[in-house]
Amino acid sequence: MSAKEIDFQQIFDEKIENEVRIEPKDWMPDAYRKTLIRQISQHAHSEIVGMLPEANWITRAPSLNRKKILLAKVQDEAGHGLYLYCAAETLGVSRIQTLNDLHSGKAKYSSIFNYPTLTWADIGIIGWLVDGAAILNQVPLCRASYGPYARAMVRVCKEESFHQRQGYESLVVLSKGSPEQKEMLQDAMNRWWWPTLMMFGPKDEESSNSDMSMKWRIKRFSNDELRQRFVDISIPQAEYLGLTIPDPDLKWNEETGHYEFGEIDWEEFWAVVKGNGKCNKQRVDARRNAHEEGAWVRDAATAYHEKRSKRENEQKQHKNA
Repeated sequence: MSAKEIDFQQIFDEKIENEVRIEPKDWMPDAYRKTLIRQISQHAHSEIVGMLPEANWITRAPSLNRKKILLAKVQDEAGHGLYLYCAAETLGVSRIQTLNDLHSGKAKYSSIFNYPTLTWADIGIIGWLVDGAAILNQVPLCRASYGPYARAMVRVCKEESFHQRQGYESLVVLSKGSPEQKEMLQDAMNRWWWPTLMMFGPKDEESSNSDMSMKWRIKRFSNDELRQRFVDISIPQAEYLGLTIPDPDLKWNEETGHYEFGEIDWEEFWAVVKGNGKCNKQRVDARRNAHEEGAWVRDAATAYHEKRSKRENEQKQHKNA
């Protein structure tokens, strides 16, 4: 590093240490920028791909009210993706590049969205468990060291919190329903519990990015810390719904004040991450097809912008003549 770069590095380190946010025009290490691009774009992809399993049930919602709620939620997720793509762009990466990475399979998104939604109970479970896990991950990001990311997360977390409450409310209704509805709810719990625990990422000792993200104060808690907190919060909520956790090793530890739980199937986790989950191909194909079919909209918007800019320039020239 040159003397100038060393000075910049020192200023950067002092900002991180003193909880001063890094802004787009500030100097930052290349590794910090690359880590943010990877994390923010992956987060954005997760929001957009996450629309798919829920949108699948909009036309089959059991009532008009449930349909309206689900429509609003899917719309919120699209907005979250937009905030995050905009945040990624402040780091110098183009929107088209991040989307190309998703469509080519180069970029990752949350493993949880590669599982199918088989029944209406799955939609409530996603709201309660999946969005609940997302909130635990995302609330600390409101204090992330990179300003645009942290500010985007404030609104995202407020809306995700509402999604979680809505999902849990729908499960309360099912839990008081017919035997068939209760059975459907338990079946959804059995299928989604373990994939939700996988959402927090690999074990700390196998997470290649966590240490630096925490050093730079992008992340505030490790994967295992957040996973444990999620389990501790979720068990009493599941008990209220009358649900059984599909984990024979689950037990309360009086000494630690935490629940102990069984080993996650890490082979399944890594298989899904590598693109071999139940719905990986389906999800990426859906996003790629939507992008291709929407090309005419982008072309029309570009043509309109160019036509409007040309008209405005002509009017300025005429005024100055």
